[in-house]
Amino acid sequence: MPLADSIRPKTLDEVVGQKHILGEGKPLRNIINSGKIPNMIFYGSSGLGKTTVANIIADSTDMNLYKLNGTSCSTADIKEIIAARGNFSLGSGNGILLYLDEIQYLNKKQQQSLLEYIENGDITLIASTTENPYFYVYNAILSRSTVFEFKPVDKTEILPALKRAFNIAREESGLDITFEDEAFEYIASGCGGDVRKGINTVELCLLAANDGKIDLGLAQQLTQKSAMKYDRAGDQHYDILSAFQKSIRGSDENAALHYLARLIAAGDMASICRRLLVIACEDIGLAYPNAIPIVKACVDSALQLGFPEARIPLADAVVLLATAPKSNSAYNAINDALRDVEKGNTGDFPRHLQNVHYDGEGAAIKGQHYLYPHDYPNHYVEQQYLPDEIKDRVYYKFGDNKFEQAAYEYRKKIKGDH
Repeated sequence: MPLADSIRPKTLDEVVGQKHILGEGKPLRNIINSGKIPNMIFYGSSGLGKTTVANIIADSTDMNLYKLNGTSCSTADIKEIIAARGNFSLGSGNGILLYLDEIQYLNKKQQQSLLEYIENGDITLIASTTENPYFYVYNAILSRSTVFEFKPVDKTEILPALKRAFNIAREESGLDITFEDEAFEYIASGCGGDVRKGINTVELCLLAANDGKIDLGLAQQLTQKSAMKYDRAGDQHYDILSAFQKSIRGSDENAALHYLARLIAAGDMASICRRLLVIACEDIGLAYPNAIPIVKACVDSALQLGFPEARIPLADAVVLLATAPKSNSAYNAINDALRDVEKGNTGDFPRHLQNVHYDGEGAAIKGQHYLYPHDYPNHYVEQQYLPDEIKDRVYYKFGDNKFEQAAYEYRKKIKGDH
């Protein structure tokens, strides 16, 4: 049995982290202590204690525990558990406690098959998921459950767990091995808040030690990239990209570089390049239009170079965007225009803007009467361009940055507005 499983906590006091829900007086602890277990969904990354807490709950009740994993269970497995409910006396407090790990992998029909029995109390469900339950869990189950979020564990809380794991493993093996504090610190910092990952690394260090000592160098070799929690199809993917863009938008180049480094460590070139191109247009926009071709050049260079050299033009683009003036004026303008189109606020083209058509014998005014701006001073002449129904609509509002204000002053000059 892996070390992390063999030393799994048996009581709530032994659980590492999650003080916001398991501390004294906190909601989940109070529920568990009450002995009346409702349907619950545990949400959070791997290695944060979701399964451990579910086991503790099962041990604290007289219910019959069944475990299924969404990655491997079938509808037949679910039906077998449903059929088993008749073997227990529900009135005496017994019954079924179903721990369903990775519920997000069950399809809607499979989740629906549990609904009737959850609703009438035949089955009490504790489900866990690494993805946002509000997106991945069937809404009817969600509405009948209480969601608890498990958060990454702080380094200071992981350290005692790692030392406890090492001491137990050393005693069981009978080996005379020392573990440097610096190595513990490095593993605790590098496991990304995942206690199980940290304990697994301690176990690897024990297996790999060949001179009776585990030092920082060995810990570094066995902790490579373990801080990278990243799933290209899951929440972590979008969380990192969101933090990346928001840091650039917020003009924090240091935070932006940090998230860039995490994306580089995951090797996600495509997402980096796409997001940088979007940011240049959405967040910098007309405040510094040259950012758009510059970032495009950086992206092209990165794609041609490949990693590891690609990190250099990508970093150039990130720092440029983070430190550039910001404007979302064009972004807001096109969104407003699209809303009008989606609502059907369009109308016919003004006659003078149409391609030349025959007016018809009954037309009151014949001819297109288009005014060619280049024939007028400053290449401008006043005429209506929007359809009659929305002729006074204003989508674009000049930003308060130097570039857009210069354009605004030019606009006033050619229109004679002073």
